[in-house]
This record gives sequence, C-alpha cells and structure tokens, in this order.
Amino acid sequence: MGHFHVVGAGLAGLACAVALSRAGRPVTLYEAAPQAGGRCRSYFDDHLGRTIDNGNHLLMSGNTVALAFVDTIGSRDTLTGPDRAEFPFVDLRTNQRWVVRPGASPLPWWLLVPSRRVPQTRLADYRSGLGLLFAGCAATVNEVFDPAGALYQRFWEPLAVAALNCDPTEGAAALLRPVLLRTFGRGAAYCQPLVAARGLSETFADPAVRFIEAHGGTVCFGATLRATEWRDDTPIALRFDSESVPIASGDRVVLAAPPTAVQRLLPGLTVPEGSNAIVNAHMRFDGPVDWPWRAPLAGLIGGTAQWIFHRDDIVSVTVSAADALAEQPSEDIAAILWQDVARALGRSDVTPPAIRVVKEKRATFHQTPAQVARRPGPRTRWPGVFLAGDWTDTGLPATIEGAILSGERAAREAMTSR
Repeated sequence: MGHFHVVGAGLAGLACAVALSRAGRPVTLYEAAPQAGGRCRSYFDDHLGRTIDNGNHLLMSGNTVALAFVDTIGSRDTLTGPDRAEFPFVDLRTNQRWVVRPGASPLPWWLLVPSRRVPQTRLADYRSGLGLLFAGCAATVNEVFDPAGALYQRFWEPLAVAALNCDPTEGAAALLRPVLLRTFGRGAAYCQPLVAARGLSETFADPAVRFIEAHGGTVCFGATLRATEWRDDTPIALRFDSESVPIASGDRVVLAAPPTAVQRLLPGLTVPEGSNAIVNAHMRFDGPVDWPWRAPLAGLIGGTAQWIFHRDDIVSVTVSAADALAEQPSEDIAAILWQDVARALGRSDVTPPAIRVVKEKRATFHQTPAQVARRPGPRTRWPGVFLAGDWTDTGLPATIEGAILSGERAAREAMTSR
C-alpha cells in the first residue's frame, strides 16, 4: 500500500485526509500555516479579548456532506441553531422586519399564506425561481431573475451574493441552483440554519486533526511546499523549506492548496482566474446583547453588510463581493458597518464598541460562468497527482459543503486509481 501525501489543511485537505485515514490508508497532511482550517478557522483576538472566526460561515441542515463530516470527526454537538427553519430579515432603510419560514413539504404550499411571504411580494413573483431550474451554463443570476422586484432585492439577491460571493450581474446562476435544490427545495427539514457555537476551529479543524492523528495519520504544520520534483511527468519528491520528501512508486499526492499555488506546482493546469473578497467585522459589546431573533443570524437589506450573526457578547457582520470595500481603511469600514449593526439592533450608542475588521481579499474564486468552466476535476494528467479545493469542479459554489465534497472525492479517486 502506497503512502498518501495531502498538501493543504484547509477544509478540503482535512476532509481528504480524514477520508483516507478512516479507510486505513497511511497519510501525511502538510500545512504551511501553524494551524489547520485555512479560511475556516478561529483565533484569539487581543483587541477584542475573545476568540473569533476569520469569517462568518453558515451551514444548513441540507448540507449533508458537511454534516456527515462533523459526525465522523465527532463535533456535531458544536453546531447550534433554531429548532425550526427560519430566516429573519430587516430592511435597514425602513426598519421593516420579517421572517421567512419555509414549510415542511418540498412543495412550497407556505407561499399561499401572504403573511409567510417576503413583504411586498405576490405569489406570482415566486415563479421566477423556476427559471433557475433551467438556467444554462452561461447564464448569470440577473439574467434569471428580475432585479427590479421586491423578491429579488429582499431574497434572491442576498442569497445569491452570500452563496456565490459575486455580484449577481456576474455570478453563475448554475451554481445557485444546487444550493436551492438541496435546501429550500426540499422543505423545512433541510434548511434549518446552523452555525459553530464556539468557533470554526472547534467544529471543523481541531477535531479533524485529532481524528487523523488518532487513526495513524501525521499532520505537519509550518510545511510550505516550494516545488515538486519530477521524472517523466511522475512526481518523485515534494520539496519543502527544511526537507525533501521522497514520493515512492505507488504513493499518491493530493494538492489541496489555492488554485494559483497549485498552478505554480503543475504548470499548464487550467484553473479559475481571479478572486473576490469578503469583509467581516466582529464587535464586542459590554454585557449581554439584546438579540431580537431566535435564529443566530439575520439578513440585512439596504445597508452595506448583508448578514449579521450573534455569539455571546460578539456581534459579527459579513459583506460578500466586497472587493471595493476591502480597499478602504479598516477604521472607515468599522464605522460603516457599526451603523448597520446599530440600526439592526435598534441601538443609539454614540460610541461604537470594540471592533475587529477582517479582510479576506481572495476569499473565493471569481464564480462567473467563464471561470466556472475552468474548474478542473480531481484527476490530473500527472500520474498519482489529484486535486481538492472548493475551486475544483464540485458542481457547488465555493462553500464549506463544496470544500468538504472536493476533499472526499479526491480521496476516493486517489484510493481507486492505478
């Protein structure tokens, strides 16, 4: 049995190494950073005096791949959310508030009840969702939905921006389709919102590392892969800063790094080009937060932030497709986003609380139809070399679900290849 070398301990690499070690395969996971998780991690912030996530991430009960993963690594109990499917929204311009509560049936009978629909929408407006089922590979979100309607502004747009991290005029409608089909399209049992109760690392990264090591795998931090040595298109060594790791005949290599890094290691590989930023702001309040909703998050309409999250005395907001905002000074961003939070929570504080702004300038690949067409599969033309990452061709957006799916699929391909 050959050895499996997985490069990159983000969610894709962790999922790959977990699947391999669970199958009894010898695996070594290499990570350049001092901790696992990649863009899905937690850390202690000295300014706030709290552990925060580098970004806000939402799961839904229809994310079956991600939930099976946390079941495997034993951290399902670290997810929290309301006991029913509900998504609060507030229009920051008018202070109008509503809650979207999908019905139990996959058939949307709940839309027949006006009080359960998005305000200022008619039943006929929801037929636009059928267009998503037939959207072609080249279609953008705005080519499927009417951007002038209230339903678009109050539901489709915030959902699309969150899922694709891309302006709807550019985002690939075909990537939004599986999000709807796997969650809202299956009824309330599949669209309950779930968040990490204490932090992303405690839910995803740390228990995955423990699982790998408990099953005989090795995790190496501070290991930056500088180059791959080749013989006739076959890798024979991985060259890190401090050592060169030989690749024996029968070994497998899974590259679970960002696309630009993988392309540097595999010249000629086609990968998506470009990226989009996400900006998050975490705010620590002095004392308990008067949170007005049952769910730990709410959608924000008409402001800069699109979603607001709550954990203990920390309130966080997320701005997706935030390339322009990310170029502004953090102090200016903090002031802008505090205004959104103050309006959402009905606060009149003159002095904002302690705020930490986190910019992920390359949070996801640019999820346009043209770039989606450049996503490679898990197999490569190089014998024994496989790919994992939310940027590979999973059929899903670059999300937690997509990252974990890519890692598990790369593990299956690597184990069954000859």
